[in-house]
Amino acid sequence: MIHFPQKKIVHCILVQKLLLSFSILLFPITAFCQKQIAPAYPLITHNTYFSIWSETDALNASTTKHWTGEDQSLIGIIKVDDHYYRFLGNEQPKYKTILPAGDENNYEVKYTETEPAANWYSVDFNDDNWKTGTAPFGDSESKAKTFWESKDLWIRREFSISDKELNNLFLKVRHDDDVQVFLNGKNIYSKGGAVGKFVLIDLNDAIKSNLKDGKNVLAIHCVNTGGYAYLDAGIVEKLPTVNQQKIEIPVQQNVKVQATQTIYNFSCGPVDLNVKFISPLLLNNMEILSRPVSYITYAVKSTNNKSHNVQIYFGASSDISVNVPSQEVAANSTKTRDLEILKVGTTSQPVLQKKGDDLRIDWGYFYMAAKKDANTKQFITTNDEEGIQSFLGENTTTEQMQKGKSLMLNTVLNFGSVSGNSKEKFIELAYDEEYAVQFFHHNLRPWWNRNGNSSIQEQLETACNQYNDVVNKCNSFDQKLYNKAVISGGEEYAKLCELAYRQSIAAHALVKSPQGEILFLSKENFSNGSINTVDVTYPSAPLYLLYNPEFLKGMLNGIFYYSESGKWKKPFPAHDLGTYPLANGQTYGEDMPVEEAGNMVILTGAIAKAEGNAKYAQKNWKELTTWVQYLSKEGLDPANQLCTDDFAGHLARNANLSVKAIVAIGSYGMMAKMLGKNDVAAKYTAMSKDMAKKWMQLADAGDHYALTFNDKNTWSQKYNLVWDKVLNLDIFPKSVYQKEVAYYLTKQNAFGLPLDSRKTYTKSDWIMWTATLSSSKNDFEKFVTPVYKFATETPDRVPLSDWHETTDGKKVGFQARSVVGGYFMKMLNDHFNHQ
Repeated sequence: MIHFPQKKIVHCILVQKLLLSFSILLFPITAFCQKQIAPAYPLITHNTYFSIWSETDALNASTTKHWTGEDQSLIGIIKVDDHYYRFLGNEQPKYKTILPAGDENNYEVKYTETEPAANWYSVDFNDDNWKTGTAPFGDSESKAKTFWESKDLWIRREFSISDKELNNLFLKVRHDDDVQVFLNGKNIYSKGGAVGKFVLIDLNDAIKSNLKDGKNVLAIHCVNTGGYAYLDAGIVEKLPTVNQQKIEIPVQQNVKVQATQTIYNFSCGPVDLNVKFISPLLLNNMEILSRPVSYITYAVKSTNNKSHNVQIYFGASSDISVNVPSQEVAANSTKTRDLEILKVGTTSQPVLQKKGDDLRIDWGYFYMAAKKDANTKQFITTNDEEGIQSFLGENTTTEQMQKGKSLMLNTVLNFGSVSGNSKEKFIELAYDEEYAVQFFHHNLRPWWNRNGNSSIQEQLETACNQYNDVVNKCNSFDQKLYNKAVISGGEEYAKLCELAYRQSIAAHALVKSPQGEILFLSKENFSNGSINTVDVTYPSAPLYLLYNPEFLKGMLNGIFYYSESGKWKKPFPAHDLGTYPLANGQTYGEDMPVEEAGNMVILTGAIAKAEGNAKYAQKNWKELTTWVQYLSKEGLDPANQLCTDDFAGHLARNANLSVKAIVAIGSYGMMAKMLGKNDVAAKYTAMSKDMAKKWMQLADAGDHYALTFNDKNTWSQKYNLVWDKVLNLDIFPKSVYQKEVAYYLTKQNAFGLPLDSRKTYTKSDWIMWTATLSSSKNDFEKFVTPVYKFATETPDRVPLSDWHETTDGKKVGFQARSVVGGYFMKMLNDHFNHQ
């Protein structure tokens, strides 16, 4: 936990007061005295749909976002006497549609898939022989209005403009792949590659200079270079922001990220404000963890020995309940015995109708709740601007029921007179999905309502009544986690574990299967959107083995069921169960035979180690045996195939993949011994050790072991070796670890150890595994420090990426993934081996 030096804080407060005296509050200046300690800051984190982050170090410097980067605005303003300070979020830019895209209105265009004459984009071109179609165009029947699967598409769209006073015009476009855009014959935009969602391109000068009275033509050529195909476009005008001169910017003194909460401190004139975003994801308490309720806690106190009247405004956008802002929502107010509640959700409620990666939930309902109080006020406005204006005392319309787009749910908490004694109030935010995922064509409710006999109102009431107890549990859990992590790997390691904790858990859905088993289903966030991917489970496992193996069972149960039911018939496990949120069978285009077989066997062995018995293995022994038999034949010298690092491409004779197979076979021997199957145990334990000797010969490259058996001029992180150490299997000599670690320390770059000799990028989860092979804490910390440098210096302000460049700290891909649970490998090793 980082605390900024007090002298620096005082200096910043003095600077802020000086700025205030020069009346420059009209400008968006952020008073902030805190260096980056995270790429992005978790605020509300429950699952892949209910996940809101701040992507700036100052909480009030940007609009809060869903992990995918789409705006999900939270606004917080404190009133101290007659002064207003915005401490949370920023107003969203507002746009007026000039020419609608297909997400708002279906529109017709002329189009052709055959190359037209050279002047096809001119205003006077004769397109009578072109086809007529409705946008958007694409190769997905569920998303496109006109099917397009050829290489090239040319479209022409006629429109008229009557308003001549347009300003701040943007092209709104989504294209897959390359695109050229013409307005009245002039090329205004060109871009190669795909843009998988709408982007707004500032083309004010180009658009305004080419718009005409009467007939206009927007002409577009899109080239599908491979993969998906899509095209849709429109024009919008960015509206000016209402000047809110009353609102000042407070000094943010500090921010701390702990395992279950993110805490901010502000100086708001003569009052200090402490804000806590608490998502109680307690792995040692499944019922609290599964409850989809977060707290935002406000504590205020006077700092000048005087009393001050304090109110806090909190607003949350209805965009939290939509996939895209153009979807209509309905909001209303309700009450329970103890709570005032606002509720919002889409009017269409397309339950489990969308699957894929870059998606937000658009079914179920978002809730904001506050304790009943004569001075607490809740209301609904058409946008955030009106909510704020109402709090400022300006004339605006507020409602208790409303339909529209991007509505604002608003709550005002009145603290009354505040002196030097701290006063505290909290707001609850919750999301009721109603149905979370589909599992082999059965729609499953979230765990907290697995039997269908609870309600979100009951959950909100329970969370309210248990507030003090839950917060105490969170505080205790956070402190213990931090302390153990410091002992295990040092302060930088502990801070990385704190960053990883909520992110990993919130990339899952927790449900109960029709067979009565726990399912804890991951989503491959910004990877490919798969659900319950085995080689995502594998790296994330240390966190769950350390705190509650039931969650790891929940990651394995669905894969075991898939094979045991006969739905998956191959002699190795499936890669995944489908595309999130539909777990109806593998959708990934290629198998990973050795990878997934090794993963499933090793993790089942790790559960046996964690629980001190092999009962879970016994339950699934038939499948484990099938997979181990496959590994015994195909694992030592793997054929050309993908492994979990599939972004690096296919690889034959992969030494690290071979290690996985060997360790899996040894794990099977360990489990057989725990079950009293002594002959089986002896056979497979001996087999693994014999394979390890052969591996050492095949991979030997002198001062290290190679990436592949056939090229000794290569190297790679042998992170799979860590299970030999963690499970105390004693398959490989300790000298193998020592040789590799010594070699890795000569290959580090500024932001970490590369994955292997092919590229300079890395996977930070694997670095933590590799570091755990170290025989000293000093060597371990040498691997951790560059990863911490990445987390605190990367220019990519998104939830923690596990795939980054070691030369410049930039994200290569992936974000907000569960695999950062792998950071806990060192703690797991110490726990298993009582270090």
